[in-house]
Order: sequence, then C-alpha cells, then structure tokens
Amino acid sequence: MADIASLLPIVGIFLVFWLLVIRPASKRQKQTQAIQRGLSVGDRVITSSGFFGTIASLDDDKVGLLIADGVVVTAARQAIVGVPDPAASLTDHEAIEPGEAGTDPETGPDTGTDTGPGQAPGQDR
Repeated sequence: MADIASLLPIVGIFLVFWLLVIRPASKRQKQTQAIQRGLSVGDRVITSSGFFGTIASLDDDKVGLLIADGVVVTAARQAIVGVPDPAASLTDHEAIEPGEAGTDPETGPDTGTDTGPGQAPGQDR
C-alpha cells in the first residue's frame, strides 16, 4: 500500500502535464489536419508564416495561393494553419490608403529618426 501511495504524486504530475500540454496540442493538430483536408479552390486561408491568401490551385502536397492581384505563390499544404475570421478582416473603408501608413512618396518611409543621410543617431548636423 505504501508503494502505491509513493507513486501517486508522479501519476498526478503526469496527469496534470497531459491535461495542460499534450491534450490541447493534439486537439490543435487534429483541427489543423481537418482544415487541410477540407481545402478547396477559392477558400481564404492563413499560412504558418502569416500570409493571408485565397487558394488558386490545389495539389496533393502543394497549394497555389493568390496573395495579391496577379500574384500566386506556391506553398506546402501543411503550411495552411487556419481560416481567417470574416468578421476580423478589413472592410473597404478600413483599408489603409497608399501614403497613409507613414510613407511619403517624396521623402520615403518614416523611420522615426531625425538623422540625415550619412549621419549617425545623436550626431549634430
């Protein structure tokens, strides 16, 4: 009886580890595999590298993703990790206009520094 009682803490630690780590990971893996099996042309997807795109073509192990007008990239099918939430995507009125995101076509991008060309930060002009 004392032998079983001494094993109880080890069994408890294993159970907690399984509940907190292994079980959620296997659920995520099954969910990702279900998404990858259910892909079809025209679906909006997210890749593991963070690209959002629309599936233009499907193969057994590759997908063609349309990531911009006329830009199709080939990715591994296993790189597809999710489907974006339609409510979370940008609508037309929320889209950023060219030049609005800190880039001025005349001067270039706003880097947040006040240094000129060839000057180190903190150097007088």
